Amino acid sequence: MNTKLFQKDFICTPDWSVEDLNTMLDLAMRLKEDFSMGMIHDQILRAKTLYMLFFEESTRTRNSFETGMTQLGGHAIWLTPKATQIGHGENAKDTGIVLSSYGHGIAIRDCRTGIGNKYLYEMAEYADAPIINMQDDVDHPCQAMADLMTMMELFGRDLRRRKFVISWTYAPKYVRPLSVPQSLVWLMPRFGMDVTLAYPEGYHMMPNVMEKARAFADEAGVQLTETHDMAEAFDGADFLYAKSWGPIMVTEDEAKVEAMNDQHKDWKVSQKMMDLAKKSAVYMHCMPIDRGHEADDDVIDGKQSIIYKQAENRLHIQKALMALTMGGRA
Repeated sequence: MNTKLFQKDFICTPDWSVEDLNTMLDLAMRLKEDFSMGMIHDQILRAKTLYMLFFEESTRTRNSFETGMTQLGGHAIWLTPKATQIGHGENAKDTGIVLSSYGHGIAIRDCRTGIGNKYLYEMAEYADAPIINMQDDVDHPCQAMADLMTMMELFGRDLRRRKFVISWTYAPKYVRPLSVPQSLVWLMPRFGMDVTLAYPEGYHMMPNVMEKARAFADEAGVQLTETHDMAEAFDGADFLYAKSWGPIMVTEDEAKVEAMNDQHKDWKVSQKMMDLAKKSAVYMHCMPIDRGHEADDDVIDGKQSIIYKQAENRLHIQKALMALTMGGRA
């Protein structure tokens, strides 16, 4: 894998050109096809090591990265702050220099607001190995790329002028980060889609993220629209990506968040809401999903749902990413 992407950090999708992102998509689709045919690629990252540092737990992220490394012939090591000296105050510089002297890549999941994204870039400044973002407080680039791959598989590589909707939905429990909707509002305009972002008052994105998203939309000649009307957003849509996130720009206090959320329990995806979109429209979600709150079961398990395809493609897009950034001349 001798390409210009060797040892390149993947922290936010804007750091990569559209050409670079298409290279990842091309390889992911080829690796997925080979995987379905039983072809083995265990020489690509043979004897190479990926350190996976999780500040938060995960299901899809950990297992897709760890499985991907195994299939490419490498080894993934699971780390947490508590299981390392990070929990005792060791900084990003010292951790990055040491781990990159042992292995060939460092993947990090850190969704702490105002901390996670900065931590990844700080480590990237000192580490010799590529830094891969497994989700932070600003972006979830691997999820967004898997989502894009899934849409291209179903609708073709040219998605220009299709209507992509990102909608907030009600959910109880914990305060979810902004990184998924922000990753989508950054990525989809660059691939020619008209993007509509729907949310109740108070659930807006980070201002600097929206500024960059508008610039991408202008550059691509597409529309980026914000609305507080879920039904208006769904009208005539091709892709319906509806999930919960917290009012992070207003508060992260759990009691206040719960009180705000409870005012908008009608923000849920029902089949009636789906019928406002095109007949060919698909329902999307990054998972985990709060069944009965974010969406009805007949939508989640219905023919328009592609959530399991999205989850599956996390494996293949991340295998491509690791092969390109960690493979080198091996």
